[in-house]
Amino acid sequence: MDDLGIKELWLDDLLEDDFDPEAEDGTPSKELMTINMGPQHPSTHGVLRLVVTLSGEEVVKCIPDIGYLHTGVEKTAESKTYNQALTLTDRTDYLNPLINNLGFSLAVEKLLNITDQIPARAQVARVLLCELQRLSSHLVWLGTHAMDLGAQSTFLYGMREREMILDIFEMCSGVRMMTSYIMPGGLYADLPKGFEEAVAKFIKYFKKIWPEYGALLTKSELWYERTKGIAVLTPEQALGYGVTGPCLRACGIKYDVRKMFPYSGYETYDFEVPTATKGDVYDRFTVRMQEVEQTVRLIEQALQKLPSGEWQVSDRKIAPPKKWEIATNMESLIHHFKLFTEGFKPAPGEVYSRVESARGELAYFMVSDGSNKPMRMHIRAPSFTNLQAMPITLEGKAMFADIIAAIGSIDIILGEVDR
Repeated sequence: MDDLGIKELWLDDLLEDDFDPEAEDGTPSKELMTINMGPQHPSTHGVLRLVVTLSGEEVVKCIPDIGYLHTGVEKTAESKTYNQALTLTDRTDYLNPLINNLGFSLAVEKLLNITDQIPARAQVARVLLCELQRLSSHLVWLGTHAMDLGAQSTFLYGMREREMILDIFEMCSGVRMMTSYIMPGGLYADLPKGFEEAVAKFIKYFKKIWPEYGALLTKSELWYERTKGIAVLTPEQALGYGVTGPCLRACGIKYDVRKMFPYSGYETYDFEVPTATKGDVYDRFTVRMQEVEQTVRLIEQALQKLPSGEWQVSDRKIAPPKKWEIATNMESLIHHFKLFTEGFKPAPGEVYSRVESARGELAYFMVSDGSNKPMRMHIRAPSFTNLQAMPITLEGKAMFADIIAAIGSIDIILGEVDR
């Protein structure tokens, strides 16, 4: 039997075991209809297939069927050197590349035992860039979520501001999205001239127009009707399913990796962790809206903290020599050649490193056998864990149209779910 046949039988078994076509008194129940939503659907935010069983418009069963975007990133990384594997992390959560880079780099730096050697300029720049990335991701989330529910203008404004952030990323790395700019040992290159001025100018502009985003939606009665009381997730359910990020904080649980397990100097910054209480679509919306304001605070503080100095560790067996060194020093040329042909070789061991991505706790489990390639790499993807909790927020208490609102409020990225 082919794989498709096996998958279909598995789904059929789930449906048949849970539903009886007759009510308890022996009378026929309402007719149930099972339909496919996706995997090619504009509101599933990627190739997500939902097998939805309906009684009229009411959702009786909802089964996420994933794997349509599987790229084997984790296994592929095990055949690459550590520096080569870095480029794969950009492509898991493609709205969160710089934070992916940071999570991977922190894990490798633990293996190399150089965590405390990262220069101050690189540490502050990492925070600054990652918060810009978070802001960019939230703008895409807000625009697409609002467009799913009928508010198209929000999407257009969000993409306008996101383009300005991508211009800043392009200024740093020459690439707008898959930057691979944060690397083990520091940054790929120093921040360019004019970077601080560009960020400061953008933040000044953004703070003026950001209140308009909330007004566009919260002044509409339709927005409340489509989001309040929809897809409710209780704190117990969220913890049981491993939900993290804004979805968890919308349930009232104040968990943020930047506060609980600080990295890159986050403990030296002043910021709050927004929470809500009801855990519905509207609360997930308000938590992210408030998180954007905290992100702006962090960016402003990072701009003030940003020192001059080196942006990479001084160990030339880990970070490549500067070009002028290669041109004048034979030893530097050899280091450069060895690093890019063979890479570095961490001591045998295993590490677990976590960061707070735009979607929740993103973690890398990495095992070194002493070679120049990771023996094992596993990504703890927040989109994956958050998505698995969606059915319990819908089954027996939502209409078909509410599925769209639920998906948007979770803010999943299918590249990260399937990876």
